[in-house]
Amino acid sequence: MIAEVLKPRYYIGIDPGTKTGFAVWNTETRKFEEICTLSIDEAIKKLTDNIGKPIPGLIDMRQDLLVLVEDARKRKWFGKNGRGKLQGAGSIKRDCTIWEKFLTKNKIPFEMVHPMAGRTKWNAQDFKKYTGWTKRTSEHARDAALIVFGRGSHLPLGGDAA
Repeated sequence: MIAEVLKPRYYIGIDPGTKTGFAVWNTETRKFEEICTLSIDEAIKKLTDNIGKPIPGLIDMRQDLLVLVEDARKRKWFGKNGRGKLQGAGSIKRDCTIWEKFLTKNKIPFEMVHPMAGRTKWNAQDFKKYTGWTKRTSEHARDAALIVFGRGSHLPLGGDAA
């Protein structure tokens, strides 16, 4: 389901997996409100809890957000494919399907986005410099954040967030 929201106030980035990256980008403040790592059930609960919060002028939070889920099913390049990596990829693809079904069923605006070569797997130091986020992050949380960073604003990709 491609969102019908023209310019949402919030973008939520999801990096599926056993350790799910979760990030909330506010387009008005041009800052992250949250970047964390959760289990899939905790991430789903956090998303549904946040949708239930009232925002002045909105009947439903769904009117002002877009969830972007990194869709491993769209990945066409592969690195070293050991047996463990292949099994892990299958698990992540299953998680992508779970997210897609959950978001569709709950009528939450979303897009399943192609994994972005070069915009994931950043180390903590580069991530802090690029985004301005100074709190501790995991690789999964940083990947989720990079999916949504700068969306809805005029930040140049690769530019300074400050």
